[in-house]
Amino acid sequence: MNNDILKFIKLCVKKRKIYWTYHVNMRLKGRSISREAILYSVDTYVIIENYPEDKYLPSYLIYAEDEGVAIHIHMAVDIKNNNIRIITSYRPTLDKWNDDLKTRRTP
Repeated sequence: MNNDILKFIKLCVKKRKIYWTYHVNMRLKGRSISREAILYSVDTYVIIENYPEDKYLPSYLIYAEDEGVAIHIHMAVDIKNNNIRIITSYRPTLDKWNDDLKTRRTP
């Protein structure tokens, strides 16, 4: 299932079938992440968490690398309408993530 979702996400990004939420638009600049970093890192996407029962649409936390630097991208998937929604993006830190930056530290 995750492979199919990942293929769908990558295809939407490549075809620019994306809605950028107000939240992500407000956060990117302050986090020094560009839209281009999210778009051009598409070939490195890996789903690291999924939230099938998210509020409006199923959503996924994506690990990506932009020029060798890890970023996380939270995306909602709207298969019915053939698009994705970028909810937020940030740079993971070792205080919350293990060394691979793909698995959360346990409290």
